[in-house]
Amino acid sequence: MEEKDIKYWIWFSRIEKLTCIQKEKLLKKFKSPKNIWDLDKYELQELCHENNEKIIINENSINDIYDSKHKENLEKYEEYIKKNNIKIITIFDDIYPSKLRNMYDKPVILFAKGNIKLLKMNSVAIVGCRKCSLYGAKIAQKIGYELSKENICIISGLAKGIDKFSHIGALEAKGNTIAVIGCGLDYIYPYENKNLYERIINNNGLIITEYIIGTKPDKMNFPARNRIISGLSDGIVVVEAQEKSGALITSDFGLEQGKEIFAVPGNIDNYNSVGTNELIRDGANMVTSYEDIINVLYKK
Repeated sequence: MEEKDIKYWIWFSRIEKLTCIQKEKLLKKFKSPKNIWDLDKYELQELCHENNEKIIINENSINDIYDSKHKENLEKYEEYIKKNNIKIITIFDDIYPSKLRNMYDKPVILFAKGNIKLLKMNSVAIVGCRKCSLYGAKIAQKIGYELSKENICIISGLAKGIDKFSHIGALEAKGNTIAVIGCGLDYIYPYENKNLYERIINNNGLIITEYIIGTKPDKMNFPARNRIISGLSDGIVVVEAQEKSGALITSDFGLEQGKEIFAVPGNIDNYNSVGTNELIRDGANMVTSYEDIINVLYKK
């Protein structure tokens, strides 16, 4: 991306009421955020309906594009991004992950801190419940460690519990790990994982998000974050999951995206095992060692 275009991408990313699908449609038609910026409201209304084409976006969305608040303080955003070595990856860039390109609701822009080369690696997502058992923590860390030793990048969400121990396993193996977060890169959530966040950056890892700086870790952001975790991975490993765990949302996204799903079996009397045991019952690959994952994904 050319430096002169950064302002327009920041502006475009701040229009939060536009869905990723709407943003992609606009970019396909107008080629860049700057071209949209340069149109006045009536031009955009006309062009979004021209030649009796299917409407790209509705009137409410057009009004939101022209809400003046989205253009406020753009220089401060740009200054923060440059000062903190945040990289902007757009859907037009070569480094944009090929694994995300076939997603129905792919993010059109990503904000990254750290080693963006990891986006090209073989990668496995390890996810699970936040209130994990000691057994779950041990297994997540063990699988993260062993897969990392096989030069596979570990992807997770920097959350408490299974996510945390998956990242730790990769770091202890001196391997590679990507944390996909549900807020802007100026927030560390949960804050208790601040040291882990810094370890990932300091050990050639990557923190990535679709959310512009200033975006708080709102609850609704995390299901959307999960589609990127699954999208970036070759397969998803669920270590522990309660019946309605967010980890199961990740596995559902994975199924929609055609990913291999893996689950670690657990004690049938433990509520943390309900989700994983059901996944196995419904056809997920059972994990008894890291080789089970390797053999399915990379030794076909």
